[in-house]
Amino acid sequence: MASEFRKKIFWRAVVAEFLAMSLFIFISIGSALGFNFPVVANKTSTRSQDNVKVSLAFGLSIATMAQSVGHISGAHLNPAVTLGLLLSCQISIFKALMYILAQCLGAVVATAILSGVTSSLPGNSLGLNALSDGINAGQGLGIEIIATFQLVLCVLATTDRRRNDVSGSAPLAIGLSVALGHLLAIDYTGCGINPARSFGSALIANNFENHWIFWVGPIIGGASAALIYDFILAPRTSDLTDRMKVWTSGQVEEYDLEGDDMNSRVEMKPK
Repeated sequence: MASEFRKKIFWRAVVAEFLAMSLFIFISIGSALGFNFPVVANKTSTRSQDNVKVSLAFGLSIATMAQSVGHISGAHLNPAVTLGLLLSCQISIFKALMYILAQCLGAVVATAILSGVTSSLPGNSLGLNALSDGINAGQGLGIEIIATFQLVLCVLATTDRRRNDVSGSAPLAIGLSVALGHLLAIDYTGCGINPARSFGSALIANNFENHWIFWVGPIIGGASAALIYDFILAPRTSDLTDRMKVWTSGQVEEYDLEGDDMNSRVEMKPK
């Protein structure tokens, strides 16, 4: 931990997470709020929210930020993703905590700025996540778990350094995964899948009703994706000692796929 703390590159990565998260939240939630603004003369629009527009805004903003700061911080921009990468033994515990703090702070700052920009909007919820009518807490939790699971699984698979078959854009693939999660979950929970994003809106709007769902769901989904990918789908050879080194000191090496010899190793090739 001490070695990471003293490195400028570490703090640049933390700042990158904060800045990218702020831009992501401002752009994506801003697009979700915009449908309520008057669009014809001075008359208030009664249009319903365009889920496709909002989903694309979230997905494209994540893809853009990932392309912009991915080489600096890895562009987690989501505590659930950070947790998944921690359990996948790719970052230290200290870095994970600092990333989550930066992400939450970025979400709060962006939502506060957005609150000022949209202060004239009646009934402004600031993108607050909430259960839809007819959806109970258990159902909402299930939606959040599944939507986050597919996102973290996509992140782990597309950024796996052991693969040589990924020829497309990893940021775009992750962005599409975020958009997919929103297309699924907006009508049920408003789509959290990102505890920091949910926390920013809840704090500025001062409304924490059912807020636990938007932490517990993504945490379970992200952790499940990491464990299933790392121990079932594409197992690593790392033992507890190796993992402890990474968790305390940061990434030290990329572990090989599990296998006794070259012939028994899992090969990731196009079908």
